[in-house]
Amino acid sequence: MSSFKDSLPPDLFDQTTLVSLASTVAILATAYLVSLQALDRNTPGSHRFLFIWHAFDALIHFTLEGSFLYHCFFSWMPLARVSNPHALAPTAHNYLGYTNRAYGPQAGGDNPFAQLWMVYAKADRRWAGADLTVISLELLTVFVAGPLACYICYGIAKKDPRANIWMIVIATMELYGGFITFCPEWLTMNYNLDASNFMYKWVYLVFFNMLWVFIPLYAVWVAVKDINGAFAVRSKAAAGRKAK
Repeated sequence: MSSFKDSLPPDLFDQTTLVSLASTVAILATAYLVSLQALDRNTPGSHRFLFIWHAFDALIHFTLEGSFLYHCFFSWMPLARVSNPHALAPTAHNYLGYTNRAYGPQAGGDNPFAQLWMVYAKADRRWAGADLTVISLELLTVFVAGPLACYICYGIAKKDPRANIWMIVIATMELYGGFITFCPEWLTMNYNLDASNFMYKWVYLVFFNMLWVFIPLYAVWVAVKDINGAFAVRSKAAAGRKAK
């Protein structure tokens, strides 16, 4: 037990970390409350769960990941004023046409969202700066996947079967995005990752990221099952017409 405690970071229970984790729980609670208002009592459990998931997904994309993009484009510090620029998370050369600036949450000062991302950056330092792969993926995530997740929630609430198609689309986006996010790290022996303790490895890196693997896979399974069911009904109806 003592070895487990020793493996935890000393700042595990500081205010910023606790607020950051609490914000995720608050977003999930909001998604659940929205589901209570939007869905009727006859909504299947699988679709209710996926409504909550996509509402949670959209809120995460718009608020947290949207704030990350904001800091990547609008928060910066001149490198000339930094005593040790090599200690900063990297900003791509000539990013936005500048070679003398450091961008990202690391330049966000006391902004709450910048502080939140600096907590996660303890496990993956790319999220403190302006990593081109991460920014490119987040642009699609915030401006495409976020609205699409809202549309899926609307479709589930209206019992629109076309929501199944869009669930497959967004699930594919999430799975592809997760691979592109971490494949560069696998190829560089996890250069930017810190998996030295339980919190960083199993909570920040594994748990939070694997949510966007297993739940999208479940969404694909539910959607394919519904689509197959529709095809079965159509085939049965066609066979019935032929029999006449």
